[in-house]
Amino acid sequence: MSIWGKLGGAAAGFAFGGPLGALAGAIAGHMLDRQTEGESPAKKQVAFTIGVIALGAKMAKADGVVTRDEVEAFKQVFQIPPHEMKNVARVFDLAKTDVAGFEAYAGQLASLFSDSPQTLESVVDGLFHIAKADGVLHPNELVFLNSVAHIFGFSEAVFARIQARHMGPDKGDPYEILGVDRSRSDAEIKSTYRKLVVENHPDKMIAQGMPEEFIKIATEKLARINEAYDRIEQERGL
Repeated sequence: MSIWGKLGGAAAGFAFGGPLGALAGAIAGHMLDRQTEGESPAKKQVAFTIGVIALGAKMAKADGVVTRDEVEAFKQVFQIPPHEMKNVARVFDLAKTDVAGFEAYAGQLASLFSDSPQTLESVVDGLFHIAKADGVLHPNELVFLNSVAHIFGFSEAVFARIQARHMGPDKGDPYEILGVDRSRSDAEIKSTYRKLVVENHPDKMIAQGMPEEFIKIATEKLARINEAYDRIEQERGL
């Protein structure tokens, strides 16, 4: 079943409690008040999806207004089929008006994906995509993104690396995108690059809890990593 279908029909089967579970239960027609044993992939996929929608809704208001561009960007990057838009819109609207702050949603995601920082990075990547949709990265949106990254346990250096990926293929510092110092040797940089490629391969991301419908996030992330290494190779004449 599509992850979007799970939101409307089978979400109750993947109860995970907390503010994200409450949102999932609301669209399924009731509050989720039971815990599912273990950390099944399906449970994590629903949590990831609900979390991204909820944080996206909170962030879209960070600059004071939700623009059409931001809404369209959300639809595109998360590949929402037309027949599932009602379910997604319900979560989005509930999250916008929910008394729970974004910190509660981010905190629960941080706990659920504590063993997969790459998945948490992909959440931030998706939020960056929405924030950039109207052509302006508002200071309040950047503060929001930084706060979410901090809750996820990312240092300022890691957040700077994530942000650099979203500066455009020819703008972000390629060394910062790979998270390496310019003084590192060619071999060390190549080793870091290869490690990043393995860690961020779309197939691995799906195995760690990212739904297939979100594959565009992982694909774009890997493309930025490849572009950064290509630029370093050209600069160093490798």
